[in-house]
Amino acid sequence: MTPVPRKHCLRCLKFHLINGARYYDEMSDSRGARSRNYYRGRAQDSDRGRSDRRTDPRRDDRPSEGTRGYPPSRPGPAPGGPPAPRPSTSAGTSSGSYHTTARGEQHRSADTRPSHSETGSETASIAGSTTGESSTAARGAMRGRRVLPVNIITRPRTLTTKQGSHGMPVSLKANYFKLLTTTDWSLYKYCVDYNPPIDHNVIKKALLREHREKLGAYIFDGSQLYTSTRLPSPLTLTSVRNAHAGGNGIAAREQEVIEITIKETGEMTKGDHHYLQFFNIIMRKCLDYLELKLVGRNYFDPYNKAEVREFRLELWPGYVTSIRQHEHDILMCAEIAHKVMRSETLLDVLGDCYHNNPQNYQNAFTNAVLGTVVLTDYNNNTYKIDDVDYSVSPSSTFTKKNGETISYFDYYRAKYNINIQNAKQPLLVSKAKQRDRRAGVDEVVYLIPELCRSTGINDNMRKNFKLMSALAKYTRVSPFDRMKKLAAFNQRLYSVPNVVQELTSWNLKLDTNLVNLTGRVLPTDEIIFPNAKVKINPDAKWTNQMRDKVMLSCGKLDNWALIVPEKAKQGLQQFVQALTRVAGAMNFIIGQPRVYDIRDDNPGTYADCLDYITSKSSPMLICCVVLSNRLDRYTAIKKKCCVDKPVPTQVLIKKSTDPGKSMMSIATKVAIQMNCKIGGIPWSISIPLNGLMVVGFDVCHDAGSREKDFGAMVASLDANFGRYYSAVSSHTNGEELSNDLSVNLCKALDTYKRYNASLPKRILIYRDGVGEGQVHFVLQHEVAQIKAKLEKIYERPENVKLGYVIVTKKINTRLFAKEGSGNPLPGTIVDDVVTDPTRYDFLIVAQHVTQGTVTPTSYNVIEDTTGLDADKLQRITYKLCHLYFNWSGTVRVPAPCQYAHKLAFLVSQAIHTSPSTTLETLLYFL
Repeated sequence: MTPVPRKHCLRCLKFHLINGARYYDEMSDSRGARSRNYYRGRAQDSDRGRSDRRTDPRRDDRPSEGTRGYPPSRPGPAPGGPPAPRPSTSAGTSSGSYHTTARGEQHRSADTRPSHSETGSETASIAGSTTGESSTAARGAMRGRRVLPVNIITRPRTLTTKQGSHGMPVSLKANYFKLLTTTDWSLYKYCVDYNPPIDHNVIKKALLREHREKLGAYIFDGSQLYTSTRLPSPLTLTSVRNAHAGGNGIAAREQEVIEITIKETGEMTKGDHHYLQFFNIIMRKCLDYLELKLVGRNYFDPYNKAEVREFRLELWPGYVTSIRQHEHDILMCAEIAHKVMRSETLLDVLGDCYHNNPQNYQNAFTNAVLGTVVLTDYNNNTYKIDDVDYSVSPSSTFTKKNGETISYFDYYRAKYNINIQNAKQPLLVSKAKQRDRRAGVDEVVYLIPELCRSTGINDNMRKNFKLMSALAKYTRVSPFDRMKKLAAFNQRLYSVPNVVQELTSWNLKLDTNLVNLTGRVLPTDEIIFPNAKVKINPDAKWTNQMRDKVMLSCGKLDNWALIVPEKAKQGLQQFVQALTRVAGAMNFIIGQPRVYDIRDDNPGTYADCLDYITSKSSPMLICCVVLSNRLDRYTAIKKKCCVDKPVPTQVLIKKSTDPGKSMMSIATKVAIQMNCKIGGIPWSISIPLNGLMVVGFDVCHDAGSREKDFGAMVASLDANFGRYYSAVSSHTNGEELSNDLSVNLCKALDTYKRYNASLPKRILIYRDGVGEGQVHFVLQHEVAQIKAKLEKIYERPENVKLGYVIVTKKINTRLFAKEGSGNPLPGTIVDDVVTDPTRYDFLIVAQHVTQGTVTPTSYNVIEDTTGLDADKLQRITYKLCHLYFNWSGTVRVPAPCQYAHKLAFLVSQAIHTSPSTTLETLLYFL
């Protein structure tokens, strides 16, 4: 994002607002589609800050009173302390003591505070703490404590071993530290009651901490107490605290006696699921001692931030940790993370919007901030922006729970000694999730733009090559540097006395070295062409070897159209000649196109021309040259040719067709794509298993609708795994998704039978987009529905040979080679040490990377009646990574899975409806 000059004509802006700035609801949604998992819940967002951008139907075109006369000035840092917290529309007084840590975290206050801070702290408190709790759990902080989902055993009972044998052994390291000592003591669980009742977890913990000598080492999350030594039950303790009018309905008085009753409710042993959650709570407490800031669920270090001043960004380094039971030991996974923070406030963004679009700046600002995740520096809390309310401002008032009416401006000044510089700015609206409302968080919370900074990067920033390159200097960490950073993290933990004391009190100790393990590297395969078999290079690419090779199966493109705007005609004929020449060398015959000139590159102009072409002829493919990468133009072309007038299309950006050194390379890739779109197959690989159908499935969120997602299924139809059946369905919940997947699979089986005169002997499904906590739902509902339909088609259950594999790309596991560049070679498989003993799972490094650290892909087999052993399944999975025809090299996931993602992304981003069935057996979406 290019910095915008900070000079604004405030008089003009004030005049504009007073005389009726109009706010329009027709907000364009420029957000890209993102992979979605229904089962994760609709409120969850990535660090990118992308979310649903919708208008509020309650708004009208009148200027709001709250922003009338608003000048978007550029205030400097607020004097008198850190930025203020968000007040909600329902604030009240609080009771108890107040203190602030050296990190500036908000804790219990003796006077008023927003009601959202009444919930418990993000991490459980442990006895002996001298700095108090971590930040109070407003909605953002509550995300920090991520409860590990109950580990459902999905390892098939018939599986004898999940370790393969094919390939050369290789010594590796992983980003895990072993817990060297874990005592076999039991954990005793207690419920803690307060009389009179207390609603605030921070106060509960402070009162209980007064008795730490009697309790010994403990963990307390506000309601449940865990100790390693058994306490008398019931145990009654007494504490005294200060009280003020309005707190919990208590009358005004100086002191109040609180009776604490502790009753035992259960016992946890080493095999219990929550036993491991206990270790994670301890580790997060240790991260608190490192003076890291909690942002979302993870901890980051603002004191070691890297500033990217050119783009007004900060990059905070941080850590992601997770302790779990793995194959042989309890291990802690530790990964290096980064959080992008904006140096500018949202008030700066508002000023930029006015500077760039003064006639419609409210619309622009709303579009810019809806769905983003913002940080309030004073307490590390993050909030998702759901709306902008132009009818209120910091000078507006709200009523606290004690009945007092106060303006936001005065509230912040009185409570936090912060003077809001601009009293006319609109307020941001953050709506609590259902789980947060149950925890006592206000349903609607108002935020001051001046005190909020956006986190993450948006889609426009991602399109900025210079910005992304600047960030990559810090985020692309080489394997060697990553191992050094992990070792430094381990040393940092043990350099803090409080951390050492905490771990010692629980008899816990981390190994100082990363975990060693042995993987296997599969031998390089051969790519099959009609006239040759090409041995793949160690980097798993075969681009150079393709130059003189004939494609496996070629169509004849002798009837195609080319749409060209006037400004794109120069040099295009030279590109067409290069295209036909390289295609001919690969035995793909491309005739001369019928060229249609258009006056401009507006979306409607392309749509009209496409209508004309399809009404006069039936081309096999239509190629559209565009001047730039505009979404509305691309959408118009794809919607017209995927839904209204089904015909494969090829969209080329003008600069890609310009003469230059890369013209022949681009022409080769375009020729391969065009051949695939009319039914050709560029290459294949040997998978000696007759009657195998491979299915890929993925889900993407609809960019234009909050309520709709699209699930795409792609299923192979031939032995070369080059022809596919595809189907897309929209869904609003997980049940619909599961049902449509099973229905579309039946359609794919019918098509397979038409192509091969028989049903497949085995079906192997690769399912992407499943959250870790929802594996059980997929197994119980999705797999069950598929099996039920297959049993009807195959007549008898024993005839169904089904493999169902959950594919996960976003994992924190990293693998390092002990020798060489530090990255494992493509084809590296790990199925021991860091895998899960309750699962039939394995990791594969399929791709080659030249920068940073490679990320393996995780595969979890939750259903397997194929009769294939683990070694064969691993090898088939890796072989399928060679068959994505958009790239002459291996990709991270099996090709059908990648095709499904490509199709789901196209539909959710551009088409927004199911494509025509006319195209269902073509790779038109490449």
